[in-house]
Amino acid sequence: MPTSNRKVYDEELLQLDSMLARMGHAAGGAIESAMTALKNGDLELARSVVARDSEINAVEHDVEHRCLTLILRQQPVASDLRKVSTALKMVTDIERIADQASDIAEIVLHLDQNVVKTFDVMADIYRMGDLVLGMVKQAIGAYVQVDMAAAAEVIARDDQADAFFSRISAEIAHYIAAHPAEAETALDLFMVTKYLERLGDHAVNVAEWVEFLKTGVHKSRKIV
Repeated sequence: MPTSNRKVYDEELLQLDSMLARMGHAAGGAIESAMTALKNGDLELARSVVARDSEINAVEHDVEHRCLTLILRQQPVASDLRKVSTALKMVTDIERIADQASDIAEIVLHLDQNVVKTFDVMADIYRMGDLVLGMVKQAIGAYVQVDMAAAAEVIARDDQADAFFSRISAEIAHYIAAHPAEAETALDLFMVTKYLERLGDHAVNVAEWVEFLKTGVHKSRKIV
């Protein structure tokens, strides 16, 4: 590849990195805002999370278009191909992270805040939210820095998220049995917990793609 073309190509790859990083930070911000809205009963903040989801969706489409254009025009190989392939995979997980933050915000909009304030399980839900938010932020940071150690930490922390989910689910089931009149709110909070569990899974996916970016191996299988 001529030097001038390589320079343009490298700039395009850097732009791709930058777009993914911004998208990841926006998705992390959406989680943080959704959980703050839940904690404070802030409906305006919840609405803003829902409204911003379409912006993140638009960035996803732009990233996908850029990746496919690079593949068709430049026919990348080796590490360049891994970078573009990683971007194509990661962008889906990041978009779903934003979607699930929006889903949590949607739930906040119709929660009975009087019931929420008396719900003992909320402390665990907030702690789980802090955990998965940290996982998402660390996974995005691992991508930006191509940090294998940070990616491995994210993957290891998934067990904590799963433990939170199991414990909170059991607590909610017991609460519904004791307070059937408040089952609707309890089930809404179960869905919040389920979305948080999925957010942790997507953070792990991002971390695994960081490992692939560095090694060419994804889940113990050599790809490229």
